[in-house]
Amino acid sequence: MPAYNAGKTLEKTLREIPMDLVDEVILCDDKSSDNTVLLAKELGIDHVIEHEQNKGYGGNQKSLYNKALEIGADIVIMVHPDYQYTPLLIPSMVNIIGEGLYPVVLGSRILGKGALAGGMPLYKYIANRFLTFSQNLLINYKLSEYHTGYRSFSREVLETISYNTNSDDFIFDNQMLSQIIYHGFHIGEITCPTKYFEEASSINLKRSTQYGLGVLGVSVKHFLQNIGIGKFKMYRKNEELKMKN
Repeated sequence: MPAYNAGKTLEKTLREIPMDLVDEVILCDDKSSDNTVLLAKELGIDHVIEHEQNKGYGGNQKSLYNKALEIGADIVIMVHPDYQYTPLLIPSMVNIIGEGLYPVVLGSRILGKGALAGGMPLYKYIANRFLTFSQNLLINYKLSEYHTGYRSFSREVLETISYNTNSDDFIFDNQMLSQIIYHGFHIGEITCPTKYFEEASSINLKRSTQYGLGVLGVSVKHFLQNIGIGKFKMYRKNEELKMKN
């Protein structure tokens, strides 16, 4: 659970996690200014990581995935504690990975009519569709969206891709999917309802524009790497980077 000022929604999110299926809950707080850390400890979350400085959304995820691998996780699911995505889909995501159908599963807001029905601003919906169309062309893959924050991975995927070389900002998500696709892992998607409300995290128009340009940059890098013109560090496997070090 990548957390930043999630005090108002954390308990509601945690309440929907199927604890009969989930062995460990990890929350990483990215220097919140509210009571997120105190509340997480009061609620009995198994592992609470506290960043002394704000590292960004990508930096938060790096800490979470590193901790998950450290404690021996076989399946890792990222769900935001701002209650934008419901944890009630966790059993479906776990089953798909556990049965060996797909090593990566995304909760898609675009399949069906979940995004607009859930209150996604129209400009974000249009940008999502444009970016996803462009990414599918450049990356030579087909997803309904690349921008969901609801994701699950097998241990093999996280041990293979070099996610620690990625950005600490929001573009981390797209770099990660690009790495996953480049290394030949297949991705499954399930329909995910989503909620947009005051407490749910969101980025403003300026940050959204920067994010969109970054997404296109990642897709171009993927295209160049695929055709052999580019040689980018992010596409090296973890084991290759360890050998070089």
